[in-house]
Amino acid sequence: MSDNKMSRRQMIRNSGLAVMGAATGFGFSKSKPVNNRAQTHDLPFRISMNTSTLQAYELPADEQIRMVGDAGFDGIEMWVRDIRSFIDAGGTAEELGELLSSNNLLLENMIGFSEWISDDANTRAEALDLLRSDMEMIAAMGGNYIAAPVQGIDSIDLSKLDEYADRYRAILELGDQTGVIPILEVWGTGALHRVSDCVHIAIASGHPDATVLFDFYHVYRGGNDWDTINLVNAGKLSVMHMNDYPANPPRDELTDADRVFPGEGICPYEDVIPKLYNAGFRGGFSVELFNREYWDSMDARTILKESYERTHTVLTNAMADLN
Repeated sequence: MSDNKMSRRQMIRNSGLAVMGAATGFGFSKSKPVNNRAQTHDLPFRISMNTSTLQAYELPADEQIRMVGDAGFDGIEMWVRDIRSFIDAGGTAEELGELLSSNNLLLENMIGFSEWISDDANTRAEALDLLRSDMEMIAAMGGNYIAAPVQGIDSIDLSKLDEYADRYRAILELGDQTGVIPILEVWGTGALHRVSDCVHIAIASGHPDATVLFDFYHVYRGGNDWDTINLVNAGKLSVMHMNDYPANPPRDELTDADRVFPGEGICPYEDVIPKLYNAGFRGGFSVELFNREYWDSMDARTILKESYERTHTVLTNAMADLN
């Protein structure tokens, strides 16, 4: 591996731990985004937007970037399908990368889907081809990460955790070639819904870039316990999906559409956020919602404003005791 590539990959691995020297009002160091954006808030995390929150408005990728930047976010998570649509319409990944830079947005992560963990070898091979294409597109945009939810199996076979780890390592090695790291993602209603299984697979991969993607709703929906979340080295987490969940329906009846703005539900942020901070998290909290009531009652700019302000309030209140 060349010195330049080693430097780049070390930078990617350390991005969640990088800090700025200036002290903030909380009395701790402020997070330094990978693109050196000066954050407009005194928090040790980035506030970012997952464009799933905007999907009902059917905005093209370039307009998503402009609107998220105008709303004051530090970063953005985009969906591969939207980038493909933009390119199919005559745009380029490089053009979107320039637009991200001019709007002072870090491309936190990309949301894509491939059956990389399938038990069928031919399906896995096709999935790796798809992932390579997606990763090359993301790299052209200046991005470093792509989500890797478990697609292609209906449930986790606990006797095969190490085999799943080998399959995860295969896509991490693809990341070695493209410069884009796949993040193993927990889904509360999917095959991989337990944090413990997710972390097992990531650690057992034996790859230094292995990392995981948590989501407040998915962790709760999957029946996981917040009391032990700080056992995870959160300094290795580049981004976490930000949302809240209501007391009703009951946990095991919740769907993606039940996610609500941070602070509108029962998530114990004032306990969990400090745990994540003390465990090393300095990444982006990226708002991800699929709430049809919001889409029916708000325009895109309003939902962006509410997402940013409510997230800022929740994070500020949760960190207050660490002042």
